[in-house]
Amino acid sequence: MEDYLKLFVEETSFYNRLVLGTFLPESWWGPLPHMLQGWLRNYIGGVLLYFISGFLWCFYIYHLKRNVYIPKDAIPSKEAMLLQISVAMKAMPWYCALPSLSEYMIENGWTKCFARISDVGWPTYIINAAIYLVIVEFGIYWMHKLLHDIKPLYKYLHATHHIYNKQNTLSPFAGLAFHPLDGILQAVPHVVALFLVPMHFTTHIALIFVEALWTANIHDCIHGKVWPVMGAGYHTIHHTTYRHNYGHYTIWMDWMFGTLRDPVEEDAKKM
Repeated sequence: MEDYLKLFVEETSFYNRLVLGTFLPESWWGPLPHMLQGWLRNYIGGVLLYFISGFLWCFYIYHLKRNVYIPKDAIPSKEAMLLQISVAMKAMPWYCALPSLSEYMIENGWTKCFARISDVGWPTYIINAAIYLVIVEFGIYWMHKLLHDIKPLYKYLHATHHIYNKQNTLSPFAGLAFHPLDGILQAVPHVVALFLVPMHFTTHIALIFVEALWTANIHDCIHGKVWPVMGAGYHTIHHTTYRHNYGHYTIWMDWMFGTLRDPVEEDAKKM
């Protein structure tokens, strides 16, 4: 068992060397405890992913495709985007604590994670990953809904994110603009699922960082019309009605629990 757990430590150590070794002198990070190295690596990676994806996304939809996807009067102001960046950067150090904690638990054998797909085979890997994603979708839906339904949670946590409640205040940079505890609570299902279903470690880490890209996508106000994806068209309705479309990747949970509102139908009502 100990030899197998070393595989996780070797993998995270490789990520540490790859990221920290690229951006910092080894004398700065080498003496740090392994878990702290992991946090620092997650922080640097998270910040880079947030800014690179955010700037590229904004450049494409607001400049290269100006007036194609979003009317000029619906483009968020620089002040709104700078506020979103400020909120996200204050929360980022706290966000990075969650993947660092999940790595610690995995490395110590507390979860059902496995290190290599060959350990279970591709069919089992695919089935387990699908179950994992269903658990995550279910968990995020209900966590998100409770953050709206429980008034103190909304007032002191989730309201920070919902000051962006119009199309011209939403941007890809709003994707991580949460109160730190709010952002962590909505990502917790990714960690809880590790105790319920065997999951490939690398895939788990990748999916946590995909969250940064996904949340940027669903805040750009562009309706992709890809069923059953919970795209920006659905999520923009969430930001304007507060009571619909709590789901994350898909519309299924909202459909099952009666909170779905379709953007195409909403547009038809306005005509």
